[in-house]
Amino acid sequence: MAPVGPPRSGDAIFSSIDRVNAELFTLTYGAIVRQLLTDLEEVEEVNKQLDQMGYNIGIRLIDEFLAKSGVSRCVDFRETAEMIAKVGFKMFLGVTASVTSWDADGTCCSIVLEDNPLVDFVELPDTCQGLYYCNVLSGVIRGALEMVSMKTEVTWTRDVLRGDDAYELQVKLLKQVAEEYPYKDDE
Repeated sequence: MAPVGPPRSGDAIFSSIDRVNAELFTLTYGAIVRQLLTDLEEVEEVNKQLDQMGYNIGIRLIDEFLAKSGVSRCVDFRETAEMIAKVGFKMFLGVTASVTSWDADGTCCSIVLEDNPLVDFVELPDTCQGLYYCNVLSGVIRGALEMVSMKTEVTWTRDVLRGDDAYELQVKLLKQVAEEYPYKDDE
């Protein structure tokens, strides 16, 4: 089913949807990460769990994104990455991101966040230096893209909490999955 009217911008969508208080959101996410650190004890296990949580969110969030944004099918991975950065991040987190560092094949890029509301009030202790605090975001992107037939690998390359100058995710397209239909038309 084709969308009615032109696609909406991330700003327009962000201003028209119900939002939760940013501080409440940030503190709740921090409490989740803290509880995972307490329960799992190993930082690497917490990273995996945050990624899996994000993946589960992403496979559901893509429906809301497609319904509210009015975007139609993207023609390639480059356009998909731009939609994530310009519309998706603005729509759900209220932040702007940019897509940079494309490889020659157009299958790998970096998404650089200008701001990251998940890390307000956060300082990582020395015992958590291997923690990718915002790993839930990489899982969200991976899950959402898998639902639109793109198998990807999403990793953090730069993180301000780890001493870098920006928040940067590398998104690599592993393969474009052919769409499967549950039934055949000719039967």
